[in-house]
Amino acid sequence: MTLRSVSNPPKDREPSLAALMAGLEADEAALLMSASADVSFVLSSDAVITGKVHTSQELGAEPFSVWPGRAWADVSTVESRPKIEQMLQEASLGLPLRWRQINHPVDGAPDIPVRYAVLKAGSKGQFVAIGREMRNIAAMQQKLLAAEQSIEQEYARLRHAETRYRLLMQVASEAIAVVDARTGRLTEANAAAATLMNKPVKRLIGLPFSSLFAATDGDRIDALLMALKAIGRADDVALTLEGSERQAVLSATIFRQDSATLYLMRLTPVAAGATGIVMSKGQAAVVNAVRDLPEAFVVTDLERRIVSANAAFLDSAQLGSEEQARGEPLDRWLGRAGVDIASLFNSLAERGAVRQFATVLRGQFGAVEDVEVSGAASPPGDPSCYGFAIRRMNRRALEAEPASRSLLRSVDEMTRLVGKVPLKDLVREATDIIERLCIEAALQLNDNNRASAADMLGLSRQSLYVKLNRYGIEDKGEGLDAE
Repeated sequence: MTLRSVSNPPKDREPSLAALMAGLEADEAALLMSASADVSFVLSSDAVITGKVHTSQELGAEPFSVWPGRAWADVSTVESRPKIEQMLQEASLGLPLRWRQINHPVDGAPDIPVRYAVLKAGSKGQFVAIGREMRNIAAMQQKLLAAEQSIEQEYARLRHAETRYRLLMQVASEAIAVVDARTGRLTEANAAAATLMNKPVKRLIGLPFSSLFAATDGDRIDALLMALKAIGRADDVALTLEGSERQAVLSATIFRQDSATLYLMRLTPVAAGATGIVMSKGQAAVVNAVRDLPEAFVVTDLERRIVSANAAFLDSAQLGSEEQARGEPLDRWLGRAGVDIASLFNSLAERGAVRQFATVLRGQFGAVEDVEVSGAASPPGDPSCYGFAIRRMNRRALEAEPASRSLLRSVDEMTRLVGKVPLKDLVREATDIIERLCIEAALQLNDNNRASAADMLGLSRQSLYVKLNRYGIEDKGEGLDAE
């Protein structure tokens, strides 16, 4: 390496890199620069690579072995060629050094990115290009770009989700509000909630949720929020709106967002004049099961008018739909009019419950069947309705005429007819039972001697024969009569 004589620079400034390079031959300068660069080579004045391409050990010489004798632009990608031309022009004019990225294509492999600077060297108009490999940096840039794209896509997805959420909130006909669990204040409300509360949305935000309802409902709201915190769910409650007599059914759900606990409140207004019971999901499931029971079930108000009835009751009453029964008095189908229905309701009013009350259920078209009724007042003590479970009994063939009717065998059987037959018939049946028991006892005491039994009973023998024939027990004394 031969250093040319360089005019002594002024003592007050250091010699520039361009001045130093001008004092070296181009090949020598390229070799010198290869010690601190990943790739270096010499370019002729027309940008053709001359001589050897010097590369670092990490970069390897394989991709660059075919470069000598070819134009620099020919071994670079299309978008890099304007940069090459610009760097050569700047080096020719002696402009400050500027680094530019040039990409080199490789068969069957990704492009090799190299960050170049071009310096003018020697006295023959040659240039020296020095470069630093950027594959690691390019890989990091690709990862950063992919991460940025992923973030942008996630951000766009969140914006779309928020847009859909806000759109659904505003167009929903159901009043919806979001309440902060820590402060109990509204953080968000939709237009339907503002309409229900008769306040603008901006005025609702920040208000205590309990202040939107009557002061008497404060305990019910507190109980609902405590249930939400404890078990994550709560039964629906009916509340009265503050400043009016309107009511709304409140359903609440708990959820978390941004490390905060929130309540989603849904309010369903109750129509003016509507009456009913607010039920939880479990209670609603019980009601649905009752409707499908094979035994009749009916609910009445305090005036004995039917409020609801299941399908089994409609079948027994020979009705086509529940609307035919709703609002009608229960004693139109249950019990003997004026006999036992009043006793049934009086017992309910006094004791709150009735079990196995024997009566009859009459159909719309005349069918009659024996039933047992169990009933309860709800709620106990201050009832608002009555519920009745009606079970069919085994049919008993009760004949119209006493002469052809089989005699009752016990007092228990007779008492089951209370309320079903007139009192005079019950008295006659009771007399027959006592008379028969006395005759059987007298025959047993006298070893079936009819004469002795007649004297014991104070009857004539003829009267005793008639009664034995009537009660069907004359065969017991046949052949045993003692004169």
